[in-house]
Amino acid sequence: MKIGIDIRVLMDKQYSGISEYTANLLAAILRQDKSTDYRLFYNSWENLSSKLEKWQGSNSRLIGTHIPNKLFNYLLQKIFKWPRLDQVLGGVDLFWSPHFNFTSLSSVKSGLKKIITVHDLSFLRYGEFFSWRKNFWHRALGIKKSLREATMIVAVSENTKNDLVELVGIPADKIRVIYAGNNIVVRTIKREEQADFLRRYQFQGQFILYLGNIEPRKNIVGLIAAYDNLRRSDQLGKKRLGDLKLILAGANGWKNRQIYQAWNNSPYRDDIKFLGYVNQADREILYSLASVFAYPSFYEGFGFPPLEALSYGLPVVCSNISSLPEIVGKAALTVNPFRIEQITEALELVLTDETLRQNLIREGYQRVQLFSWDKTATEYLKLFKSLS
Repeated sequence: MKIGIDIRVLMDKQYSGISEYTANLLAAILRQDKSTDYRLFYNSWENLSSKLEKWQGSNSRLIGTHIPNKLFNYLLQKIFKWPRLDQVLGGVDLFWSPHFNFTSLSSVKSGLKKIITVHDLSFLRYGEFFSWRKNFWHRALGIKKSLREATMIVAVSENTKNDLVELVGIPADKIRVIYAGNNIVVRTIKREEQADFLRRYQFQGQFILYLGNIEPRKNIVGLIAAYDNLRRSDQLGKKRLGDLKLILAGANGWKNRQIYQAWNNSPYRDDIKFLGYVNQADREILYSLASVFAYPSFYEGFGFPPLEALSYGLPVVCSNISSLPEIVGKAALTVNPFRIEQITEALELVLTDETLRQNLIREGYQRVQLFSWDKTATEYLKLFKSLS
């Protein structure tokens, strides 16, 4: 069997979310399956051979084009429907797209099977959270048409499957739910690493951690409001709260002016720190140092950061909507993200109730055992085989 895989998301300079998903899953698939002929399609105007060579193996071949992305996407793929990516790969039996992209393929009549992985449909559920450029991109992709033409769709959660049925009208029997793995392999963080990290980012003391893109969907404005309420509260005492900081780690997204306004207007703005994008090593140090992980997002298709935090024994407060309750189970305190007082109360409980903290930590260690990239890869390989 010859399988084509679109690895264009692996061209990203900084991996997060879907690029991490694709890299981890592809590595697990190639590790488990040595008999299938995998052909990996990429496109890059730059020479990325040093970045891509790791994917070249005994049964995996890199085949790509070197065309500027905008020209390749909007002109060639969108308008001219050329080149057919399965044909660029020399003809394949199945083509898997791990994310939406401009993708011209041969018709189903040719016998080609098509699989698309859907991580979330936030752009359909909450279009107001996205910039006009992002919304234009999603419309230009023709996502609904692509989904209806796919042979099978992989949803990363039951919540995403439900959205596919409700918002796009995809038949439930055409969707396979396959949970993602856990991006974090827990390692022992040395004290010298922690000290060096704190020197580089110039903060110390206990802190609440948020990790993710700085964008409206993540409800960072609500988190800042909850932090402000917590700092105003006398229930913990000023001494306990005096050095409590809020650390917001993640790359800038879009439509984040209100987020920075909320920070600027906070009476505790000096104790709220934006770190920007952090690499995996620094991310792990943050998890090891934080007092609580806060993720009151309005919508998640899966939600890697809470799972990563649980892996490091970090108590989690997250939303009780979309996919998050499905992923964290009983291992986190879940709150209504539209109710600031609930976020405040949950953070306060985790910071003050040691019995609760230990229960959450224990549940978290058990919960993360349910998610691994080897399990995810095994389910994908079963799906590939069922379509052969």
